Amino acid sequence: MPLKTLFLNPPSFEKFDGGASSRWPATREIESYWYPVWLTYPAGMLEGSRLLDAPPHHIKWQEVVEILKDYEFLVLFTSTMGWDGDQKMAEVIKQTYPNIKISFVGPPVTTSPDKALNECPAIDFICRREFDFSVVEYANGKPLNEILGVSYKDKSTGKILHNPDRPQVTPEELDNMPWATEIYHRDLDVTKYSVPFLLHPYVSLYSTRGCPAQCTFCLWPQTLSGHAWRKRSTDDVAAEMKQAKELFPHVKEFFFDDDTFNIQKVRTVELCEKLKPLGLTWSCTSRVTTDYDTLKAMKEAGCRLLIVGYESGDPQILKNIKKGATVQRALDFQRDCHKLGLVVHGDFILGLPGETRESIRNTIDFAKQLDCETIQVSIAHAFPGTEFFDYAKENGFITNEAMSDEGGHQMAHIEYPGLPVEYVMEMVHKFYDEYYFRPKAAFRVVWQAIVNRDVPRLYTEAKSFMSLRSKRNKAVRAVKEANAAKAQESVSMNA
Repeated sequence: MPLKTLFLNPPSFEKFDGGASSRWPATREIESYWYPVWLTYPAGMLEGSRLLDAPPHHIKWQEVVEILKDYEFLVLFTSTMGWDGDQKMAEVIKQTYPNIKISFVGPPVTTSPDKALNECPAIDFICRREFDFSVVEYANGKPLNEILGVSYKDKSTGKILHNPDRPQVTPEELDNMPWATEIYHRDLDVTKYSVPFLLHPYVSLYSTRGCPAQCTFCLWPQTLSGHAWRKRSTDDVAAEMKQAKELFPHVKEFFFDDDTFNIQKVRTVELCEKLKPLGLTWSCTSRVTTDYDTLKAMKEAGCRLLIVGYESGDPQILKNIKKGATVQRALDFQRDCHKLGLVVHGDFILGLPGETRESIRNTIDFAKQLDCETIQVSIAHAFPGTEFFDYAKENGFITNEAMSDEGGHQMAHIEYPGLPVEYVMEMVHKFYDEYYFRPKAAFRVVWQAIVNRDVPRLYTEAKSFMSLRSKRNKAVRAVKEANAAKAQESVSMNA
């Protein structure tokens, strides 16, 4: 029997979504939870294991510690925002259960393994990048020095050792892995997961891994999944979807949370042919380079919504971040989606390299021209391990290391000449105001809530958003007042 293993997406800030499938770890404007897809695969390979997703199930650290009395091995998926709290609790766990083995996985330990092992002695080892087989091998008794892709401290010398990298999981291995949806059914309550623009309840899964796109800011391909695009066979995906429909008859929507779901036309059309007979409602991520025929095949197979990273409406910024797309292509793509009746959730980011007051205005106007059904406006974050982080650090644009406030909400931490952080935060709210307070946009949101019988959820989400908006506005005012005081002090000293 393998070590009895608990796979943990840990407790963190209230309403924090920083787990194993969240590319932007943060407490959202509106409470949202994505599934811990990454943890399901090794959990399915180890007999007697359990997947514990604390945030959506509102499980506190005290409960986690109590649950761990029955386990020998803890695999914890950590995040940039949650690292401090995670490592402190690992120390408590080790003190409580001295014999338990602890492994941390996720972006922060991938990019800074030495830092992780030096700061947290309770960690027995960390796994770099894809960790599926590394933790399974350890649980099955393989010595650490023989496991690829791990880093650990030698017990006799205290020296940190880095084993050779593990080859990326192959398409054949992906097909042979357990299905994520089976582990959800075994360990999770799917009604606890909610994302504002997806139908509730929903279930998400991956049909591919990796992303060949080179976007400089994107955390996942640069730290965890890699740029090599590996696809499960369409037969395997369709079989999982068929079973998932039976396992979750109450689920209204399935979501393909791939880094890039439809980047290859032939494969997308082939999968759609196999999904069509299932009669499912599903949604997915998409790039604006997807052509009309592919979108049409998706729509006919039950696709309802696309999450699209438009990022910016400024052509130069799109080049700066290596987006591989143009403003005109985005407009053509959105026109095709409108024509086909596909709903689009558009993602935008303020504060990317080259951002100015003018480029922010260009992006707001661009978003209104696109007229997506819903949008999300994020503050640019330079996560360690990304090309964006290296650029911001080298040029001295990082104002502080804190990316979030005390509640885990995103805060601006990059400042360019002539573009104060408080201005960027202020423009996030202006962006939302200008977009959603248009009569057409406001009516559309309310009407969709009525059609989908989601009016109570819309009311709750509106309250949450306005509450965070108020907190952020106070933060902006505080920064402005502090800067004004500094300026006045400087004038007084020079007088």
